[in-house]
Amino acid sequence: MVQRVSTVAFEGIEARAVDVQVQVAPGLPAFNVVGLPDKAVSEARERVRAALIASGLALPARRITVNMAPADLPKEGSHYDLPIALGLMAAIGAIPPDAVAGFTVLGELGLDGSIAPVAGVLPAAIGANARREGLICPHACGPEAAWASPDMEIIAAASLIQLANHFRGTQVLMRPRPKIREIEGTPLDLKDIKGQESAKRALEIAAAGGHNLLMVGPPGAGKSMLAARLPSILPPLSPGELLEVSMVASVAGEIAEGALTNRRPFRSPHHSASMPALVGGGLRAKPGEISLAHHGVLFLDEFPEFQPAVLDSLRQPLESGDVTIVRANYRVTYPARFMLVAAMNPCRCGRANDPGFSCRRGQNTRCAADYQGRLSGPLIDRIDLHIEVPAVTAADLILPPPAEGSREVAARVASARMAQAERYAGLGLEGIRTNAQVSGPVLEEVARLDNAGTALIRDAADAMRLSARGYHRVLRVARTLADLDGADKIGRVHLAEALSYRALADEVRRAA
Repeated sequence: MVQRVSTVAFEGIEARAVDVQVQVAPGLPAFNVVGLPDKAVSEARERVRAALIASGLALPARRITVNMAPADLPKEGSHYDLPIALGLMAAIGAIPPDAVAGFTVLGELGLDGSIAPVAGVLPAAIGANARREGLICPHACGPEAAWASPDMEIIAAASLIQLANHFRGTQVLMRPRPKIREIEGTPLDLKDIKGQESAKRALEIAAAGGHNLLMVGPPGAGKSMLAARLPSILPPLSPGELLEVSMVASVAGEIAEGALTNRRPFRSPHHSASMPALVGGGLRAKPGEISLAHHGVLFLDEFPEFQPAVLDSLRQPLESGDVTIVRANYRVTYPARFMLVAAMNPCRCGRANDPGFSCRRGQNTRCAADYQGRLSGPLIDRIDLHIEVPAVTAADLILPPPAEGSREVAARVASARMAQAERYAGLGLEGIRTNAQVSGPVLEEVARLDNAGTALIRDAADAMRLSARGYHRVLRVARTLADLDGADKIGRVHLAEALSYRALADEVRRAA
C-alpha cells in the first residue's frame, strides 16, 4: 500500500503541489528517495530516521521507497522532511492512515524529533487554501500561515510527538493566530535633519509618486540620513501589497517568528554586492535585493562604486517591475516594483564643487566627469529626480529643529497617493496605484498640457535633449506635483519644477 502526503515545491513565489508517495514493501532493508531530489532532500533520510527513533519509533526492516511526483520537477530544500516522516508514520500505523488527508505538509526535522521553521510557509498556505486543503507546519511558522485565511485549518506543531498525540486525540493543538511585528527603537523623523529643504521637497515628491531619486553631494551632507527617513513618509502597505511583499520575504526566509509588518521594505545593500545578490539568482534562484525591496525602497549608497554590470542589470526591472531568472532547467520570475534611491559624491574625493578646491587628479570638471562616467546613460535616464545636496553649514546646525516633520509630510503624500489610486481605478487600471507605474499612452491622457505647457516642454526637450523616456518621466513628475497641490490639471509651474529635476541628469548623462 502506498501512503500519500501533499506538500509543495517553490517556483519563485508560487507553490506547486507535490505528491509524496511512501511505500513500505518486503525486501532487503533500504531507504530510497526518488523524484529529482537535491542534496538536502536526499539527506532527509537520515534526519527522518533519527527523528523517528527520538520519538520512540523505529523504521521496519523493509524496503522503503519515497517518490515525489511530478518526478521531472526539481525538489529543493529541507521542508520535505516532515511530509516524508508523516507518510512513514502513517504507513507503519503510528498515526491513522487518513490523518494527513486534506493537508499540505512542510517542515524540517531535527535529530531529536523537533520541527524547525522553514522558508515559504506563507505561499504554501495560500496555495493550500486555494486547493481547499489545511496546512501542517512548524510551530514557529504558525502565525505566518494564519494570514493566508481565517477559515483554513492549520496545525502548527513543535515536534513529531505533538503531531502524533494530536492525531490520536490525546492532545489538541490550537490554531495559531496572525502576528504583527512591532517596530523596535525610536522611529526616524525628518525633524532630525536641519537644512536641506530642497532635498526634503524632492524626497516628498519621490514618495508621493513612487519616483526614482538620485542625490549628488559631498560627504557628510546628509544624503544617507535623508534616504533612511524616506520610509517614515511612505503610506502603509495595502492588503494586496502586504501579501506580495510577505510572500517574497517568506520564500527568502526573511520573516522572523512568523510575524508580518505593514511597513514598506527598505533595503540598503553594500556597494560590493554581486549581481545575483542584487537581482536574484544563485544555485536555487533566490530573490535578490530588488525583489526584497518590492513596494518599498532600494537605497544604493556610493552609487558609482557598484560594478557597472551590476547597475546596468537594474535597467529592465526598473521598467517592467519584475525580474526573470533563467537557468538551464528552470525559469523563475520575482516581483520587483521598487523605488530606487541612490546617493553619490560628485567625484572620488567628494570635493569637486567646493569653492577654491583644486583636485590633484587634474581639473575638477574632469575628475567629476571620470567618476560620474561610471554610470551608464540609459540607467541615468530611468531616474526621475536628480538633485544636488549641498554641505550643511554651521549656521544650519545651530538652528532649532524644523517645525514640520515626517507626520505632516506623510499626510500630504498619503493624500496625493489616494488621488492617484482613485484616478487609475476609475480608468480600470488594476494594480496601478502611482504615477511612476503608468504607461506612456495613459500618462499622456492623465497629464495633458495646455498650450503654454506644451511650448515649454518642447523648448526644454530640445535644449536638454530629452529622450522619449525622459519626456515621459518629466510628465510623471509634473503629474505628481499637481497631485500634491490638489490640482486636476498640470500647470506651467508644475512642469517647470519637474524639468528642474532633470537639469542635473543632463550633466551626468554627458559624463556617461
